[in-house]
Amino acid sequence: MFMYLNKRSYVIRIFGRGNTAVGGTTHLTQLTMGIVMMKRRGDSKSSGRHTDKSRQSSGERAPARKTDGRQGPSKRPGTFKEAPKIQRLNKAIADAGVASRRAADELILNGKVKINGKVCTELGTKIGISDIVTVNGEPITRMKHLTYLLLNKPKDVITTSSDELGRTTVFDIVRLRTRLFTVGRLDRNTTGVLLLTNDGELANRLMHPRYGVPRIYKAKLDRPLLPEHARKIAAGVVLEDGPTQPCQVFIDPADSESAHIELYEGKNREVRRLFEHFGYDVKRLDRKQYAFLTARGLARGEYRHLTRDEVNELYKMTKLRA
Repeated sequence: MFMYLNKRSYVIRIFGRGNTAVGGTTHLTQLTMGIVMMKRRGDSKSSGRHTDKSRQSSGERAPARKTDGRQGPSKRPGTFKEAPKIQRLNKAIADAGVASRRAADELILNGKVKINGKVCTELGTKIGISDIVTVNGEPITRMKHLTYLLLNKPKDVITTSSDELGRTTVFDIVRLRTRLFTVGRLDRNTTGVLLLTNDGELANRLMHPRYGVPRIYKAKLDRPLLPEHARKIAAGVVLEDGPTQPCQVFIDPADSESAHIELYEGKNREVRRLFEHFGYDVKRLDRKQYAFLTARGLARGEYRHLTRDEVNELYKMTKLRA
């Protein structure tokens, strides 16, 4: 299992002696220390694990894995923050996952936002919990409570809210009454850490390259990764949608067909496209870590609520006030 334990052991535990790292100063050990501290306080135990519930109707899609009906104990610590009764309009739009605060201001100035059926173009406007807000004619969802989940995404599961082809989505696994959305996406064949929330402003900041939130992946390639290719990937590559940011690339000398890559942005299928750019076929791709969060203790298809400390740390990383 891919685990970051501390500054002295992570190289030996993950890669063995002689590990080859390509890139600048890594964030890996710094982030892991936070995880170890939280683990010692018992945070991950208190948050509980969940699996997707049994399908009662024959018309529903099959679950991603056979863990039906099993659910760990939970005090639901990830659903703890109550939305304010009075709120700035741009923050309400951001919290709904429609746009960032800055983009929400542009929508307001351009007359795209209505409050109770009336166009509002005044920045700084505050709204109450009973006010109805629409953006481009579509009502936004005002959340009473904010929820934060970590899912260990299985293979053959997509991250959209629905699928016209009838494929299993993450929302078939995480079946809550609360409307959630994913923090970024993982493609159908990629497994691992996926965050879900209804905190739109936090989600937008976690995904924005400005905040440099690390995403760590393990890729299994069809052939050994050459060091010169690893160096070029780490320096940044020009893809069809523009250049990629510099990143970290680690080659396992015990298995040179396996590589770990740490990104700080979330371009569509970026990891696969980086390796494909140099002629590699990615056989398996697993996201091991998002920010400081891992799927340790969660089987594929299981999820847990984040703890208050974990959410507060995400707020600090993205310069938000908890």
